[in-house]
Amino acid sequence: MKKFFKRIKFVFTFWRFIPFLIDYLFAKELSIWKKVLPLAISIVYIVIPIDLIPDFLFFFGYTDDILFTTFLLQTMVKYAPDRLKEKYELLMK
Repeated sequence: MKKFFKRIKFVFTFWRFIPFLIDYLFAKELSIWKKVLPLAISIVYIVIPIDLIPDFLFFFGYTDDILFTTFLLQTMVKYAPDRLKEKYELLMK
């Protein structure tokens, strides 16, 4: 349950992660797969109409999209080089 609330908080503070994402995509320490794969998976999941919860259930339908995408973004933070974590104070504990 704690992780759920952490992801909800992440959604509301997502705008702060945009500079991190740009630096993440240009980081030379990471393989191309660690850069592109999470973004591609999240875009495909949002675009494809097959979801865990159908989008016509408005609030609940979009909630699973948001939670899935934030999970992938948190995975990107975990794989980020230490210099980026320190620069953006995102050290995972």
